[in-house]
Amino acid sequence: MSRFYKKILFATVVLSVWGLYPQQNKSLPYAHPSEVGLDSAYIHSNVDSIITNGIKEQAFPGAQVLVSKNGQTIFHKAYGFHTYDSLQPVSLNDVYDLASVTKITAPLPALMKLVDEDKLDLDIPFSTYWKPWRKRKDKKHITLREILAHQAGLTPYIVFLNKVTKKNGQLKKRFVRQQPNKRFQKQVYDGLYVKNRFARKVYRNINRSEVSETKKYRYSGLTFLIFPKLIEQLTGENYETYLQKHFYGSMEASTLGFNPKTKKLQNNIVPTEIDTLFRHALTQNWVHDENAALLGGVSGNAGLFGTAEDVAKIMLMYQNYGNLNGRRYLSEKTVQEFTAVQYPENENRRGLGFDKPLLGNDTLELKEAYPAPAASKKSFGHAGFTGTFVWADPENQLVFIFLSNRVYPNRTHRKLYELNIRPALHQVFYDANIQRD
Repeated sequence: MSRFYKKILFATVVLSVWGLYPQQNKSLPYAHPSEVGLDSAYIHSNVDSIITNGIKEQAFPGAQVLVSKNGQTIFHKAYGFHTYDSLQPVSLNDVYDLASVTKITAPLPALMKLVDEDKLDLDIPFSTYWKPWRKRKDKKHITLREILAHQAGLTPYIVFLNKVTKKNGQLKKRFVRQQPNKRFQKQVYDGLYVKNRFARKVYRNINRSEVSETKKYRYSGLTFLIFPKLIEQLTGENYETYLQKHFYGSMEASTLGFNPKTKKLQNNIVPTEIDTLFRHALTQNWVHDENAALLGGVSGNAGLFGTAEDVAKIMLMYQNYGNLNGRRYLSEKTVQEFTAVQYPENENRRGLGFDKPLLGNDTLELKEAYPAPAASKKSFGHAGFTGTFVWADPENQLVFIFLSNRVYPNRTHRKLYELNIRPALHQVFYDANIQRD
């Protein structure tokens, strides 16, 4: 057994003890698995096995899993290290780059609240609210429902990094500078500042992007780049301020936010990729996603950071159809609408912003399923490129949070997918029912 793997096992054992006796959190009550009818030994044995094998296979250098059952956290354990040098063990209060999990934990709750307040209508043209689309023949009739369900035929992605780099890879000084000034105030990374008006270029490219005439499931994150601006236009409030005021603050989710390097967090922030294209350094404390970075780190497609506990609070609110700890954040009707499959007749499994189980998922073998085969049809969640995954199941009252930095040291590491680690972990908590055959 290698020295590295021995250290991984040691870190896992130490942190498992912390996981068994987690620090109490006012808004996250804890319970032993047996109190909610689950087999604790079965859970710990199987999760430990799956995670340690993932670390051994270099699917990720470290990870953590948090699971809530019946509104109580029954499992929260950390494994491995921040990087493969085995210097910094993963801790339960570490902050992660949530990547695309941002979509359902930042702009989406704001959009849902705006629907509740009749400031947004899902079924009228989105151009009613986003004026530049009124002049675009291929976009002026697209609805917000089609957009959020990825049924609009929008271009999947635009690599805005290509707009700010020369053919030799050097950054164009008209867009990115190493020192801030009045026109370059949005910080991208240590010693990198993007032009204040670059967002206009982003919006312009999205407005001009192609739309497929065929209306079928086609995942696109483009509008999530413009949702923060839309939210500001409809509310008259700064996007970050609005989220803090209406969601994160009252949830006591103090680590949820953008650009953690600029905040006074006591938590360690888990690094992501050793970037060889843009920042030419280990990406840590700053968002991994280049498009979000070029918007100053504040976006709707990516950019949110947080701990497993704080992410769990939002997912518990969703699981309870808009209610958390006796406070109503969103109407039950709106949450049910957003978490329902929208276009099953077009073989589209998606809700509004939320991912859903594969159609027929409950009939699939584990190796083919997404997420766990036992997850109910009412369940929903989202995955993130950096190795994050969150899922809520109202029918089974189960919230599952998996956080890792699978892109370390680079994004070519795909063992997380190849080993099917997240569905396998997820399934453990369904199979752990003491009443199982």
